[in-house]
Amino acid sequence: MANLNYFLWLTTRKGFQPGDPWQLLQRFGTPEAIYFAAPEEYALAGLSPAKAKVLEDKDLSGAEKILADCDRLGIRILTIQDAEYPERLAQIYDPPCVLYWRGKSLQVDGTLTVGVVGTRSCTPYGTNLAGKLGLELARSGAVLVSGMAQGIDTAGLKGALQGGGTVISVLGGGIDVFYPSGNRWLYEDVAAAGTLVSEYPPGTRHEAFHFPIRNRILSGLSMGVAVVEAGQPSGALITARLALEQDREVFAFPGPADAPASLGANRLIQRGEAKLILSAADVLEEFAPLFPGRLHPRPPLPEKEAQSRLEVVPEPPKAEKTEEKEVDKGPQRAYISLSDDPEAFTDDERDLLLALQRRILTADDLSEAAQIPARRVLSALTMLQIRGMVEERPGKRYAACVILTS
Repeated sequence: MANLNYFLWLTTRKGFQPGDPWQLLQRFGTPEAIYFAAPEEYALAGLSPAKAKVLEDKDLSGAEKILADCDRLGIRILTIQDAEYPERLAQIYDPPCVLYWRGKSLQVDGTLTVGVVGTRSCTPYGTNLAGKLGLELARSGAVLVSGMAQGIDTAGLKGALQGGGTVISVLGGGIDVFYPSGNRWLYEDVAAAGTLVSEYPPGTRHEAFHFPIRNRILSGLSMGVAVVEAGQPSGALITARLALEQDREVFAFPGPADAPASLGANRLIQRGEAKLILSAADVLEEFAPLFPGRLHPRPPLPEKEAQSRLEVVPEPPKAEKTEEKEVDKGPQRAYISLSDDPEAFTDDERDLLLALQRRILTADDLSEAAQIPARRVLSALTMLQIRGMVEERPGKRYAACVILTS
């Protein structure tokens, strides 16, 4: 229990980026060692003064409250040093050091897990594709991984549940905070048939900037990610890019050339970043040799029977415009003074933004211009995109959305 207290203390430090706790664990070995380290050891670990200062706060009352809340709500906690922690997720660059979960345990290693993502503002075409994809993946023994947003997430999860399958839903807030509120019924169904999982403790609001951060877990738990419908820009495209960085397979359904909801998915296919798929069979074919005897691909259900299954659970009511949609919005190009807030960016983020002030560059060009290793460039770009400071342009080129001043 004491070890868990220190994990919760570490992972709830204000101002930390997603990969910071993991980087510290790799250096110090245990959360206790981080907790009891001297201030000068934090500096040697490469932390900025602001982050080192945060670690000097040794109050464990917040961790104790989280433990009490989890016990009251029936939420379990898994740390990256537990044997049950998914090895598949532990292999990504910045794995979450703590996961909160409800439902079935996260038994994903040795199982085909497929992420299904797409736009909230989907068309009937996308809803139908996502529902059928979830249904047929579940019938064949695969586990569907998705979020909990309305649109493609809801359609995919509903299809998998109607197929009798196991599902995992990765949330952008506390497991006890229903978001969108109209999907409360879906929370309960997922908890009964699969797993609700989050890196955020109980009571955490679903903030807009949480969702892109959450996406690295969604793709990290998956062996492949299927993009059903995605405009441009889109949170689903962030998930697809993270999946590529994590060496996962990426698939996409093509859509009409003039359909805004399909532009992002079509571009993924055009650039060769996603394999064009027409049904779940195309995804299953890719992984079947890796799971002999574990997958049981079946012929698709007749259209009438498939539709009757997908219509068993009524669609949740339309939610009003919420902050989750802000994930897809980028800020206007604005001025940011480094002297006003010197800790606003890491050294890598600052150097990349400076390199992009008057140019649009690829990741390779940025690595050379800023003299930063390619892996660190990709990590910093991800965080800058999440914060709306950088946007990706056609040709995998990046442009700054802000102007830095001294």
